[in-house]
Amino acid sequence: MIPKKTTGDQEGVKPALNEDQEKAVNHGAGPLLVSAGAGSGKTRTLTERLISLVDSGVPGKKIIAITFTNKAAQELKNRILKKLHLREYKLPFLGTFHSFGARILREEAAAFGRSGAYSIFDSDDSLRTLKNTIKFLGLPADKYPAAKISKDISEIKDHLLGKDSLKIELRRIFEEYESGLEKQNAFDFDDLIQKPVLLFSKNRDVLQKHQNRYSYILVDEFQDVNASQYALIKLLAEKHKNLNVVGDDNQSIFRFRGADFRIFLAFEKDWPGAAIINLGQNYRSTGNIVAASAAVIENNKQKREKKLWTDNPSGEAVRIIASYSAEDEAKTIADEIWRKREKKEIAVLYRTNAQSRALEQTFNLLSIPYEIFGGLKFYERKEIKDIVAGLRYAVNPKDGVSLERLHKSLRRAQFQALRDNLPALAATGTPEALINFFLKAAEYQNLLKNKFDNYEDRAENIAELLRFAAAFKTPVEFIEKISLLEATDRASGRNNFRKERVVKMMTMHLSKGLEFDEVYLAGVNEGLMPHERSLYSPEEVEEERRLMYVAMTRAREKLNISFYDIPSRFIYEIPENLLATGEELPVIDEDGIVVRRGGGRGR
Repeated sequence: MIPKKTTGDQEGVKPALNEDQEKAVNHGAGPLLVSAGAGSGKTRTLTERLISLVDSGVPGKKIIAITFTNKAAQELKNRILKKLHLREYKLPFLGTFHSFGARILREEAAAFGRSGAYSIFDSDDSLRTLKNTIKFLGLPADKYPAAKISKDISEIKDHLLGKDSLKIELRRIFEEYESGLEKQNAFDFDDLIQKPVLLFSKNRDVLQKHQNRYSYILVDEFQDVNASQYALIKLLAEKHKNLNVVGDDNQSIFRFRGADFRIFLAFEKDWPGAAIINLGQNYRSTGNIVAASAAVIENNKQKREKKLWTDNPSGEAVRIIASYSAEDEAKTIADEIWRKREKKEIAVLYRTNAQSRALEQTFNLLSIPYEIFGGLKFYERKEIKDIVAGLRYAVNPKDGVSLERLHKSLRRAQFQALRDNLPALAATGTPEALINFFLKAAEYQNLLKNKFDNYEDRAENIAELLRFAAAFKTPVEFIEKISLLEATDRASGRNNFRKERVVKMMTMHLSKGLEFDEVYLAGVNEGLMPHERSLYSPEEVEEERRLMYVAMTRAREKLNISFYDIPSRFIYEIPENLLATGEELPVIDEDGIVVRRGGGRGR
């Protein structure tokens, strides 16, 4: 079951627009920025704005409404069809940046040596083309990893950088890759934005033709645009200046994908005389949750000021749960969820995918059904399955299935090294030692780095498996434990939970746009939240704080924040009066040293 997407108003109830929403909906001509807080009804405001334009006589074909996902575009389309009773052909353009760019290229493909019947290459197609390019140029694959170069090329296109920003050898690869796309009459996904921008920038006649087609451009989730996406809509809006955007800079959490929230902050500079309307009223969460999340995000320096508030009841205080380890934390959360059973829609959110391991295992043992939203369960992830296959073969050399997986996953020399040495090592080695041998003999970290652009996430999963393995003395004991956990997982559907009350588990990033009755934030520790990779950059710490804000504001009725080890600095930013009473948090000095420990399961 897909979690409910927030609309800012309760399901089945359509309250009247508030004063600020009315201003945004009835805005006349000219640029408009709607700066909307979490749960403030921004999607409804955007929808009503579009309907208002059509009602006022603006032809649907003169309007572009851009969202970031096809699902969001379809929801927008359904609302407008229902409200206006229009036929499909009279609708405005409703779609993603990429679908809009694809529409432009169908008409203008000849400018890039392609026909309108071009193919759109997905990431796998593009990677295959890039690998063929590297091979054609006679370059060693280990020195020029396709996954890494693909990321570099994507960054060039997303940020509108010239190929001259690349080193000479990489420039050769880029040029040959682009030539390969042209020969195949194809564009890659990034081309769908970059190529129209290049065309519009160089050919004013083509730009004016497209400018004359559209009077209004509406953009949702404006805080998530990147340089090329903004350049596209900016060029198109130059003539009429009717660029209407909606978003929340406090929810800009996709910097790693190229999103640049500074575009949101600089809107008035780019569009002098723009109307700025703030939507600060939260319709989703209780007063305590709104106040706690507002207090946390207030600590960011780079933000647009707006007051966040609600008329909802104060509700329960925010709970802080202190645990001694990831396993202890998982047991505490699972025990509480078991007692609540069918009463609430509950989600458990965490910063990294690797954190799901302890939670999954505990939920399985207690027969609590769960769904990993937008991802794989821990033991289904490729890197974990590869390593576990190595351990299973080490313990049982007759395990042909595991040996076959290793043969398919690894290069020949590395496969042979494992095949010849693992069984002997299993007799005396610990599970931790065997995993480390596997990683070294298979050159596995390099293999992942060369093959996948999410290498860091996969490395964290491996680190979590190593941490768990350290608790076992023998490989047999460890493999048996994993096998039993997997078997329990498959059987966990037999319980007395209703289907719609299956616990939703997901990363904080994936939770954006969703809402739940009760939310548990797991592992809110220094080094995890904010993540250790961000600690040396003030800008990245601010992005982590925005992520914390997003996670906190997913809760409608109750918010629980859990930590073990050293609690996150973000927990200390929540005012005492909003927290449930209990034992105190640890006291930490300026150097991050714990000078006095708290205890128990609260603050």
